[in-house]
Amino acid sequence: MAPLRIAIVGFGKIARDQHVPAIAATEGAVLAAVASRNASLAGVPHVATLEELLREGPPVDAVALCTPPQVRRAQAAMALAAGKHVMLEKPPGATVAEIKPLMTVATAGRTLFATWHSRFAAAVEPARQLLEGRRVTAVRISWKEDVRVWHPGQAWIWQPGGLGVFDPGINALSILTRILPQPLFVTSADLAFPANRDAPIAASLSLSDAKGLPIEAEFDFRQTGPQSWDIHFDTDGGPVILSSGGARLTTGAEQLPDALETDTQSRGADPSPR
Repeated sequence: MAPLRIAIVGFGKIARDQHVPAIAATEGAVLAAVASRNASLAGVPHVATLEELLREGPPVDAVALCTPPQVRRAQAAMALAAGKHVMLEKPPGATVAEIKPLMTVATAGRTLFATWHSRFAAAVEPARQLLEGRRVTAVRISWKEDVRVWHPGQAWIWQPGGLGVFDPGINALSILTRILPQPLFVTSADLAFPANRDAPIAASLSLSDAKGLPIEAEFDFRQTGPQSWDIHFDTDGGPVILSSGGARLTTGAEQLPDALETDTQSRGADPSPR
């Protein structure tokens, strides 16, 4: 069977650190092209834009959209219309309304996959199963990292639609909405904006569900030193802690064995939730 020929569209840090090695490690998949105005990869055909790729680039079966979120919906629609399978980096769109038309097109024999990748961290499903048997009484999220490490020189993240600190914070929310059984909603938010920027660098959120579960979240792009990606659940059976972006699970004094090691080995990289 012929390999699935994948093009990466947008070739920044995450595409290099995560997508390239993941494709290389996947049997039956091959990196066939890179589309980027600013970067290329030695030995891989390169074009500047998705339009150029679809018009005159090497043949591909699927595209992985790693571009800024402001342009992602239009690019996904273009690729689906050209008959390509599409993988969307998170978030798949600014609103649900942006996604529904894409889903309609994708039903015509094409795959549309949204990568809520933090949900696949090794300890997320064990945590969900554990909490099914407990009553959660409170949740505290600490999701703090250094923007200079994860988005060096990337101006788009501070522009309208660029998400700011919610670019990593959405990883925590994707885990939380997978684990908790009830829909969640924001009850209050305090956002901190850098001068002359249109997206927040830090956020303090209060959330709840229909039963009044208190959830507090702290997102911060100003963290230096060790990065913190932790979710603490208070339960009637004692504390449950997801740490390292969902790679480690601790309940009381007991840590789930090998969760971090398994997750790291499976991705061939550090256990960050990027």
